Amino acid sequence: MRPLTQDETTTFFEKISKYIGENIKLLIDRQDGTYCFRLHKDRIYYMSEEMLKIGSSAAGTNLISLGSCFGKFTKSGKFHLHITALDYLAPYAKHKVWLKPNAEQQFLYGHHIMKSGLGRITEGTEQYQGVVVYNMEDLPLGFGVAAKSTLACRNCDPMTIVVFHQADLGQYIREEETLT
Repeated sequence: MRPLTQDETTTFFEKISKYIGENIKLLIDRQDGTYCFRLHKDRIYYMSEEMLKIGSSAAGTNLISLGSCFGKFTKSGKFHLHITALDYLAPYAKHKVWLKPNAEQQFLYGHHIMKSGLGRITEGTEQYQGVVVYNMEDLPLGFGVAAKSTLACRNCDPMTIVVFHQADLGQYIREEETLT
């Protein structure tokens, strides 16, 4: 487990800032202590500094994971956000989308969000902006990327894709076979 390099930090923070903006500072300096990000086997983990001290006593080859996995770097150097980061990013999300009850299941099956399933969208959301997807009871369901801006959503056809699917809570069930 090692600290992120400058390039890794830049790539990671650019991806996270699409969803929470400048609130990244709130992830690091929290009321319950200082937290950090560490890289282990191409995955970025989020943990308290106290947990890091405890984990540093284990050999790197014996360590499977430590903290919460935020995502992983691909072989091409891109960063993919994992659904395990949802609980940490949702409270700080700048742009949100709420789904109608009939669209929740489709999103949890890995489908994009159509305008007909859109309940609400945060004002000022721009095209290709990262959004956190909620149901109408304010339960975070996953991540997406806005395919249309807030203004474009008002005037588009009901079958138009308004949010591209990125990750959702249903991934655990869909990927269960590949994890075993």
